[in-house]
Amino acid sequence: MGNGSHTPLSARSRGEREGPTAQPWEGEVGAEAPVGRAEPHPPHSSSPPPGAERGALWLGPRRLETAWWGAPPAEAPTIVLLHEGLGCVSLWRGFPARLAAATGLGVFAYSRFGYGRSDPEPLPWPPTYMHREATDVLPRVLAEAGIGRHVLLGHSDGASIAAIHAGAAPRPGLCGLVLIAPHFFVEDAGLASIVAIRAQYGAGGLRARLARHHADPDNAFHGWNGAWTNPEFRTWNILDSVPRIAVPTLLLQGTEDAYGSAEQLHAAARAARAPAETLLIDGTGHAPHLERTEDALAAVSGFLRHVL
Repeated sequence: MGNGSHTPLSARSRGEREGPTAQPWEGEVGAEAPVGRAEPHPPHSSSPPPGAERGALWLGPRRLETAWWGAPPAEAPTIVLLHEGLGCVSLWRGFPARLAAATGLGVFAYSRFGYGRSDPEPLPWPPTYMHREATDVLPRVLAEAGIGRHVLLGHSDGASIAAIHAGAAPRPGLCGLVLIAPHFFVEDAGLASIVAIRAQYGAGGLRARLARHHADPDNAFHGWNGAWTNPEFRTWNILDSVPRIAVPTLLLQGTEDAYGSAEQLHAAARAARAPAETLLIDGTGHAPHLERTEDALAAVSGFLRHVL
């Protein structure tokens, strides 16, 4: 692949799904310290994902939940995981451990402010909350974690954050992007799904499921949902970030994604100047890395062999 060329990978299926087509969270769902200091995770936290070494980073007086798998940054490049709009460290489930084993690389994840066991993020969140994360918080996290050569792997909101970061002023050492179910612009169908889930939160068991993973589920849910349903968000669009991305990109999406159509991938591929590959995974929803893990791992591993 050269600049301006794209290699679309056809939709494919390998037998039965490895998980449901639901959101990753469905069915599951401190004191000041010196900056950069790691500490054991508090005992009241949710069960850690398999193989995780859990801890924390401090950005000034604020604490972020973190987890590591596989090789440390001094021994291998790092895959940095950026979670979805209702995700956190624990909701990556077993994917990070399998990713580390499949690639031989280190894997690092953190829960953004307002999520998991990280410190809260005051409400309401502005429509620019992903830009703030991409240009302010993420660079500081990468620096404090001591991460050198790395690939950003983002899911949903996390994929958008990765794209904004890479198209703005990325940290030195960025080698590539893996964007799973990314949002580049607002679609009516996806927005309708986000509006509908608000009723589930108020009337159903969603809040209880999220409380298994988030210290303050109201902060996580209303921050995310309130920003997306803000009338000002209708014009949100980050396609202008794509031509400024200078590293290879792999874009993955499920064909049954309720939060975005395949046009999200196609529009980004058309706008890209660096090499870009797109992959639609047949029969999967918003989380193909959990629903069809083997397909996702094969695609990511192959991409990283070329990139690294």
